Order: sequence, then structure tokens, then C-alpha cells
Amino acid sequence: MKTIEIPGLGLLRQESEDDYYCSAPIHIPVLGDENCFICVENYEEDSCPQDFHVAIQNFLSIDESVIRAVEQYIYQYYQDCNSCFNPSDEEFIAIAAPEDIWEHIELGGEAVVSRRCGGDEGVYISLSSYCDWEEEHGLLLVFKNGLTVNMIGSCSGHLTNSDAYGDEQFEEVIYRSVSKI
Repeated sequence: MKTIEIPGLGLLRQESEDDYYCSAPIHIPVLGDENCFICVENYEEDSCPQDFHVAIQNFLSIDESVIRAVEQYIYQYYQDCNSCFNPSDEEFIAIAAPEDIWEHIELGGEAVVSRRCGGDEGVYISLSSYCDWEEEHGLLLVFKNGLTVNMIGSCSGHLTNSDAYGDEQFEEVIYRSVSKI
């Protein structure tokens, strides 16, 4: 398999015949000092690979406070998903407060760096994670330019709520409640 070198990550190995490359596991402070693979999509053909470098460096420099700052949105996502069940249902997960949400999340082991096709055409980092309340679709955290969480929801492949709903008015919306759809 082919390899490429990216500043801050070292050598990345091609994971498939697509333009998808992954690093070795790397220490990620925002994930509570967990190790994580960082994968890049369409890096080689990008007209400004420096944007990827900046987003990756940003992501490697932020700490847990960045995701802790959006725990109320993650809690809203939990509440929306859990609202489909009665407390007596086996699927019902009881989480009393936003700060308790972390006991029910296993943050992802792979962060994907990609350029947004529309909108600002910026570089975003997507982190698909496991959560107890949505086993099928999980929890997606997207980091705009690797610095701030700009989207929370199910693992949909979208980088912004604006893209997910095809509506520019959701460009700055971190979480779009499913009960409002």
C-alpha cells in the first residue's frame, strides 16, 4: 500500500484504493488523552493541503474542554433519541443530567479529516463515536477547522447541519433537534 507524509502525523498508510489514508494511533488530548487514528480524505488532490495541516494541528492542540462545552447539545440528542421509549422499555437509558452523559459515550477511535464540498469549503474533522442510547447510528462530533464542535448528531456523514438539512439557516446550528423536524 501507498504512504504519504503529513506534518504532525508522520506517515499515513493508504487504507483502500480510494484517496483515504490513516495514521498510526496518536495521542489526542480532546479525547481525554485517548489514542486515535487520524484519517484524511482526498488530501493528495486537494488544491490547498495546508488547510488540512492547520485543521490537524488545531485538533491536536485542543483539550477536553472543547467537547465538555457542548455537552448540553449531546444531552439534547440523548433526550430526543430516548423520547421514543417508555421508562419501562429495555432500550430506555436513564441519564439524569448533561454532565452524566460521558458515562454513556465511548469516543471514536478514528477521526476523519475532509474538506466540505459546499458552503465554506473548509476542512472539518469528524469523530464517529459509540453511545448507549443510539447503538445503530451512534454519536457524531464534527470539529470545524479542528477547533470547535460545529455539529452533533447521528453518524450521517454530513459536516454541518446546513448540509444535513439542505438549508443555510442551519449553518451555525450545533444540534438540530429531531423533534423540530
